[in-house]
Amino acid sequence: MRMHDEPPPAMHSMDMNDQAAYGMLLVDQLEFTHGYDGNGPRWEAEAWYGDDSDKLWLRSEGEGSRGRIDDGDVEAFWNHAVSAFWSTQLGIRHDLGEGTHRNWAAFGLEGLAPYWVELEATGYLSDAGRVAARGRAEYTLRFTQRLMLQPEFEINLYSKDDATQRIGGGVSDAQLGLRLRYEITRQFAPYVGVVWSRGFGTTAGFARINREPVFDRQFVAGVRFWF
Repeated sequence: MRMHDEPPPAMHSMDMNDQAAYGMLLVDQLEFTHGYDGNGPRWEAEAWYGDDSDKLWLRSEGEGSRGRIDDGDVEAFWNHAVSAFWSTQLGIRHDLGEGTHRNWAAFGLEGLAPYWVELEATGYLSDAGRVAARGRAEYTLRFTQRLMLQPEFEINLYSKDDATQRIGGGVSDAQLGLRLRYEITRQFAPYVGVVWSRGFGTTAGFARINREPVFDRQFVAGVRFWF
């Protein structure tokens, strides 16, 4: 008979290895857009590999038109968990698209807030001494086990004007999207939605000079998948 202060016998194949490495690729948005400023593709994807404490994290987003990339970036981070729901990120960012392809040092925090709101805040310091910041909030509202609505909000800030990229200092632009998706399987879900975006300050001025809309409403259709 085992005493209460004795450890329980070992159970083979039931212990968990928190240091086991594993990876994932998530293409959260692969879509075609139609708006005031024309039509084109947009993407938002991330991939990571590592254990529960530390991961190599890759992230990219952008949009294009007429067979070229108009705006986008690629980021690589060391992701370190600081609690069950939050992690810090340290790495680099490289800009894509029109204008100067700047390189940035990147540092951020991401995690799960109360009520299952996913938050992401990242600061950037460029090789030219510029400072920028990006904030994002996302929530998934489930109507059924397969049908769900995903609101997403993003805002970008810059320390100074950048005429080569048509970006103004201060609050540069903000975007709100609503996407309704249906999970055919857990790994594959088509969706439709609408995205509103607006430029502010000097960014809006650059848009007017180039005869582009300051405010844009885009209808989107795409797929979300992961493996």
